[in-house]
Amino acid sequence: TAAKEYLEKEGYEVIVFHAVGTGGRSMEALVSAGFFKGVLDLTTTEWCDELFGGVLSAGPHRLEAACRAGVPQVVSVGALDMVNFGAWETVPEKFKSRNLYRHNPTVTLMRTTADENAALGSVIAEKLSAAAGPAALMLPLKGVSMLDREGGAFHGAEEDKALFDALRSEIDRGKVEILEMDCNINDEAFAVAAAKKLLELMK
Repeated sequence: TAAKEYLEKEGYEVIVFHAVGTGGRSMEALVSAGFFKGVLDLTTTEWCDELFGGVLSAGPHRLEAACRAGVPQVVSVGALDMVNFGAWETVPEKFKSRNLYRHNPTVTLMRTTADENAALGSVIAEKLSAAAGPAALMLPLKGVSMLDREGGAFHGAEEDKALFDALRSEIDRGKVEILEMDCNINDEAFAVAAAKKLLELMK
């Protein structure tokens, strides 16, 4: 919301897509169709569901449209700490012993492991390294979601480190700038910095 407000103050029309599978697919399609001058892709959690069996996957081509079209983009790692399932009783039996969080009666979240986060970092690095236009990756070192704050139900320094290390080591730094901030992804300072970076790349 803070990033949206900042971009609107700068005179841009902002369209928000929610990271629920259909949102990611719709955004990718409209980017491919040439509707956008820039993409602020803060919440890439749909990859958790694609790789690990959640219910909100956007498919295997998520993160490809802006790279292919050369549209300036700023990408982050929002909610890569969680896989989405439906109501508690719908969680597959093989995951029942995992760190699960009842978000509401119809949504149950599962914390990703260090190994899963390393795999997420690898696929995102692969996708972004194909960028044909300006691209930046922003890493929030104090957590990738509200639950991943210190004291939160999904706080995991080891898991986040696995994600960040995979991204740092595997991304093509000749094509993608990596920016790290000592923030949680939901901190206003992080949101505004991401919006400013997008404007810089667009200009």
